Amino acid sequence: MPNTIRDIATLDEESFPYIFEQNVSINLKDESGIVRANVYRPKGTEKVPVLVTYGPYGKDIPYKDFHAQSFSEVNPEQKSEHSAWETPDPKYWTSQGYAVVRADERGTGQSVGKLDTMSRGTSEAFFDVIEWAAEQSWSSGKVGLLVSGVLQRDSRKDYHVLFPGEGMSDYYRDRCRHGGILSSKFIKFWWDRQVVSNQYGLGGRAARNWGPDTIEGDLSEEELLANRQDQNIDNVENKYRDDLYYASKEYSLSDIKVPLLSVANWGGILLHLRGNVEGYTHAGSDLKYLRFVTGRHDLPFYYKEEVELQRSFLDAFLKGDDRIGWSTGKAPKVDVVLRKGDVGFNNADAEKQYQRRVEHEWPIARTQYTKYYLTSQKELITHAPVERPVKISYEALGSLDSPQLVQFTTPAFEKETEFTGHIVAHLNVSMSALPGAPTPQDLDLFITLRHISPAGNEVFYTGTAGDAVPLCKGWQRVSMRHVNKDHIRNRPYLPHRDYYSTDVRPVVPGEVYPVDVEIWPTNVVVEKGGKIVLEISSGDTQGSGMFQHNSPIDRSVERFQGQNHIHFGLGDNYVTLPVIP
Repeated sequence: MPNTIRDIATLDEESFPYIFEQNVSINLKDESGIVRANVYRPKGTEKVPVLVTYGPYGKDIPYKDFHAQSFSEVNPEQKSEHSAWETPDPKYWTSQGYAVVRADERGTGQSVGKLDTMSRGTSEAFFDVIEWAAEQSWSSGKVGLLVSGVLQRDSRKDYHVLFPGEGMSDYYRDRCRHGGILSSKFIKFWWDRQVVSNQYGLGGRAARNWGPDTIEGDLSEEELLANRQDQNIDNVENKYRDDLYYASKEYSLSDIKVPLLSVANWGGILLHLRGNVEGYTHAGSDLKYLRFVTGRHDLPFYYKEEVELQRSFLDAFLKGDDRIGWSTGKAPKVDVVLRKGDVGFNNADAEKQYQRRVEHEWPIARTQYTKYYLTSQKELITHAPVERPVKISYEALGSLDSPQLVQFTTPAFEKETEFTGHIVAHLNVSMSALPGAPTPQDLDLFITLRHISPAGNEVFYTGTAGDAVPLCKGWQRVSMRHVNKDHIRNRPYLPHRDYYSTDVRPVVPGEVYPVDVEIWPTNVVVEKGGKIVLEISSGDTQGSGMFQHNSPIDRSVERFQGQNHIHFGLGDNYVTLPVIP
């Protein structure tokens, strides 16, 4: 380091309606670095529970600088001078009798150490921060994790409470490799803009209005490179869950024993939705709850009604003030928002007309899993067709600008029908070479479910970034088609794949392969006269936004160029939809 590591914490008890301590040093137990945190706590001598956040986005980067447009739309009650991206606002929460600890993740901001976000090491550092917060003189010893955008991990002390809004519970399946296919575009956007831009020792941050410069001084480019694990590189070089890169990030959701409220966004169809649902499903907590919302990724966390829910949940376990039965299990286990009608997208006020319904479990016990069969006439019907052998073909490696796709459409529904839950598509597919081109060696399936209104218009919903998205999507690399039917998590409505290097299966031109494709869960109420469309494509189509799978290495022309085929008359093709009677 250019300069010696030093204690640079400052204390301000006069300028704000709360006590503000900046850059408090927390020594990590494994001696891998020093985490620095900002502490915001109520004035007075009463010990209070603590809300802890830990992340790479910069504890000292004001929300208004991190994302000005987003900040302008945040609920005014959740804005202050110390507002920061995806974290609870200190002004509000200290007024409610909580301390807020906001830590720079190791290797970012002012925290010393290697930048290796979402790794086992950095999660262990987070645990050190949690324990530190519980032991402070101003702390009641009760700690809650309240955050939007989080990788859910083991919570190992009984004083924790976990509230992941827009979370993920599976680094490989939820985020990096959908169905084994690299989700390259978002990783690059996220890493370049929001993480490495805040690396500890990176020069010029203050000049870019991206928080203060590193207190100990800048690192050279060589030192910066040596001091980080680059996700753009690591996710390309590692393909399988048994690669050490991915295996080191694995953990058991059943180890989570603390009270849990998981908030899933129906519009998070390419990043967070699956993680919240599966995180809730497999958490070992006796008291766990699942709530669905709609809207953009950034705003619902701050909606007035959502903040009130957060506070009631946290008060129940951290203050002993349980107003609706969280601590006794009397609160609704599952709270579903029902997407009925065409209200537009990126319009929070319009989405308020969606109604809610409480359920006792997830998936909903009364679900009628119903097969909708694909036909060679591009229909989607509820009885198995009798077909002679025929195939529908489309070119592989289509792009978002020129997608190659086939769509199958239901007849108009004769009555209102609700679909809520998990979806699986079963397809019989093959591939072949194009004249004069290399012989393809694999096949990627991209599946989209779309909703057509009674008026004949596609109904779009609010996606993660406020973009228009369809109902849901699913993906599968055919060489990774192997399903572990003996695994405890294998379910009829959600096939379990290990994605190990030993699971790779050959894909030979002309050979027909039956493949089950996991499609992420969804909800829609199709009105009388509406339709559902199942779309099969060779690449990302409308609604993918910044979550594209366009790595020229992972989806190389040499390996994937060719024609893809869906075969009829050699076995049924169908999508199993979760009908709620």
